[in-house]
Amino acid sequence: MSVPRPRSRNRSFLAVTAAGTLVLAWGGTALAAQQGPTTVEPAGAAFSAELVGSAVFTAGDVTITCDVSTSAPGDGNNLIPGAPGNHNPDGAVGGPINAPDFTDCTTNVFLVSATVTVNDPVWQMTMQHGSPSVATMVVPAAGIVVNTSGLATCTATVSPDADAPIGGEWTNGDPVSSLAFDTTTPVSVEGGFGCPNTDEAGFSATYEVTNADDPAAPITVSG
Repeated sequence: MSVPRPRSRNRSFLAVTAAGTLVLAWGGTALAAQQGPTTVEPAGAAFSAELVGSAVFTAGDVTITCDVSTSAPGDGNNLIPGAPGNHNPDGAVGGPINAPDFTDCTTNVFLVSATVTVNDPVWQMTMQHGSPSVATMVVPAAGIVVNTSGLATCTATVSPDADAPIGGEWTNGDPVSSLAFDTTTPVSVEGGFGCPNTDEAGFSATYEVTNADDPAAPITVSG
């Protein structure tokens, strides 16, 4: 299967999104779409996100666990909008981020290894204040491809036909905030023996979010 070419990097900065945030929930309490005022602080700060524990992808009976995943500022991405763009009285606040990588990955299947490829290095992310507050990463269509090799050779493409909004619960911290995902997305799986027969994949992970400019000043989401 050919790997889709990355999309254009010429993306306009999303200081304010349209009303509401689409969230896909998997298990537990659903994170409902929300609308209302949002303020993200400190205005203009750069932020980093680092995985705590493991990121877990599930497709049928196959589980892929990745122990390293980070998103760091650079190329004008991972920035809180400068004032007054860091406040939206009617909805979410967001902008482009450098897509997280996923490395040190293993599977729960004997003699089967896995790699996770992020095809588009720039994603979009929005933050919406609420109960709970929600941060949503928008994975571009076919933006993540999981390949397994060994006793089972499979290719799983996340949301091959449309962008996939992946919503997680945001928790303010001091000085480290957290973002926890427990969601599902559409997936297309190709391959033969040992490959899961499913059109839905689960994703769970928790990230620590820090202020890359001033680690003592937390990134916070409020109304």
